[in-house]
Amino acid sequence: MMMTLKKGDKIIPIRLPAIDGTDFDSAALNGKRYLLSFFRFATCPFCNLRLHRLIEARDSFGPDFKIVTIFESPLGHLQKYAGRQRAPFPILADPQWEYYRKYGIRHSLGGMFKGMLMRFPTLMKGMFAGYIPLPVRGSLLTMPADFLIDENGTVQTAYYASDEGDHLALETIREFALDKQNPTEKPGTVN
Repeated sequence: MMMTLKKGDKIIPIRLPAIDGTDFDSAALNGKRYLLSFFRFATCPFCNLRLHRLIEARDSFGPDFKIVTIFESPLGHLQKYAGRQRAPFPILADPQWEYYRKYGIRHSLGGMFKGMLMRFPTLMKGMFAGYIPLPVRGSLLTMPADFLIDENGTVQTAYYASDEGDHLALETIREFALDKQNPTEKPGTVN
């Protein structure tokens, strides 16, 4: 069985290539609060819609709060598709699933179908916004996950999605970023 992270665990240091051509090292975030989000593949409509919403909400989290996102697609594919959004935060490529395994990110056939059926309007909204899920460079079965990390590198919230469009609510992220206290976990959403 795969190990998952939980509140109180220390983060596993991350070193991955970013879409801007730099090498990201999570040590640069020591002393900062941040959101670490694991996404599916670079052309995933749910993932790109969520990325877009994080970009829009970024300023509401305060100037010191950081966001780091990881996709399972190869760097070139990620640059071509997710990179067009020009995020003001790192977008990282982990096509070998090195950190997906270390953070306990899971695959779920049921979660894929649940997301497609229960979140069909969101799926269509993403596709109409231009996020067409082709070509796929990653797994259709990957489920997202969100982690809120405090200044000491300790996980304060570990949110493993129940389906492909499920994420920690933006309100929960904002509460953690601004209140500097442990957030009250809200039900998942694609906010």
